[in-house]
Parts: sequence; C-alpha cells; structure tokens
Amino acid sequence: MKISDLIVSGVPSVSFEVFPPKTSDRFESVASAVEKIAALKPNFMSVTYGAGGGTSEYTLDLAEKIREQYGVESLAHLTCVSSSKETVRERIAAIKNAGIENVMALRGDLTPELEKTDRSTWAYAHATELIADIKELAPDMCVGAACYPEVHPESENQKDDIFYLKKKVEAGADFFTTQMFFDNSLLYNFLYKIREAGITVPVVAGVMPITSAGQVERAIKLSGSFMPRRFVSLVDAFGPNPAAMKQAGIVYAADQIIDLFANGVNNVHVYTMNKPDVAAGILSLVREML
Repeated sequence: MKISDLIVSGVPSVSFEVFPPKTSDRFESVASAVEKIAALKPNFMSVTYGAGGGTSEYTLDLAEKIREQYGVESLAHLTCVSSSKETVRERIAAIKNAGIENVMALRGDLTPELEKTDRSTWAYAHATELIADIKELAPDMCVGAACYPEVHPESENQKDDIFYLKKKVEAGADFFTTQMFFDNSLLYNFLYKIREAGITVPVVAGVMPITSAGQVERAIKLSGSFMPRRFVSLVDAFGPNPAAMKQAGIVYAADQIIDLFANGVNNVHVYTMNKPDVAAGILSLVREML
C-alpha cells in the first residue's frame, strides 16, 4: 500500500525508521531487532540507504522482509550520492519486482571522501532530479522526500529551502518527512510557511529519541537542530547515568509526539536506531492516542 494513502486518514499514527547492516554477517542480528520493532505494528517502516550508499545492497533485502514476512508496509530509501542513472534504473526495477510501492528519494549523507569530489560530475546533484527520474521510471511509485523545519544545513535561508521543496513537489514528491527537531514550535512555524507557499502534500514529523548523551553531538552535526533549554537540562541532569538518560529520552520523545497529535500533526516517524526497547517504550506512552 502507498504511504501517501496510509497517512491521509486523519488518524494519529506512528511509523519507524531502521537501518540495514554494514556487513552480511550482521544481517540476521539486525533483522532480529527489526522484527521486534515490526511486531509493534507501526503504520509503516522505512529502511535507510547508508552514507554514500554504503549499505545499499541490504536496504531492499530488509525492506522486503519487513513487508513480506513481518506484515508491515515498507519504504525503501534511495540516494543521489554515489548513484548513477543505471544504478537508479536497476534499484527501481528491483524495488518494483519486490512488490514495494514506496521509495524515499534523498540527496544522502556525504562520506569524507565524497565531500572532496566534484559534484558537477555526479549523475544527480539534487534529490529533485532523482524524484523526477523515479517518477519517469515508475509513475505509480509513491515517492517521499525530506524537508528541514530548521533550514537545510547547506541552504542560505528558509525562503530558498521552501523554493526547493516546491521543486520537489513539482518533480513528483507525494509526501515529505522532516529531519529531526526537538522544539515542536519550530515545526508548527515551518508548516505554516510551506502551506502559505502552496505546498499541500502531507508532511510526516520526524522525531529522534536521544537516549544517550553521545547522540547529542551527532544530532546537531547531522541536522543543525536547535536544542531547547528544557532538553539541554535533561541531558545535563541524566547524561552521566545511561539508564536514566534512556528513560528520559524516551519520555521526551513521547511528550513531543503527544503535543504533535494534540496540535493536528497526525503522522510521526520515529528514528529508532534499531532499538526495539526504545521504540516499544515510546509507543507504550502514546498508545492510547492512536
């Protein structure tokens, strides 16, 4: 089933993101964790592609297993980074053959090696181009794209960001999933601005549970996220105690989700980091809202 159909009912829902293993010997252990997350019956599950496409060969294997064996609709990521036109044709054909109807089209994270390359030589400079190609290769494919409530790290301002979001919609994006954020007011402001700009496709709110102090620096590096004082105080107080920090991170994420639901943002995508206990902990706190 298409994600665009799953997220327009007006009923609150939670979906989960997982990532594939880096090596084949880790596939079964990752699949075991993913199976436990799927057993929570999320609205859908997405499978990442890895920085520079480094884990791409396992993305489809895991997405197919989620759909066929675990009974949850899946969304396979596909990135511009390191992808040739031929690679994209092959990936889309394989995704279609696996019966998967949903693709997340992204620019992708850059490895240190890729950051040194000449981007003018890339087959795809921007996700917009990838979206257009996917729609040409598979017109019925449901295509998701990313958006940044706090401005893409490489954008000069939010006005430019919204301009390029419109380009993604024009290219065929059916819905957006946001990068992580820790202050819901930033998302509400962002949603107001894109609707004013005429962007009407559904937006799924991406929530990252921070369950260890070490995740904070990486989260800031990845997305440039603003850390509200309330969140900083939480990390300061509980960061040195791993068990307390995990519980506090779960509660903070659940509180974000409850506030989102209360304000009409009905679809939330949780970046689980392949941790079934974290996914289950969050879901237990919001279950009655679903």
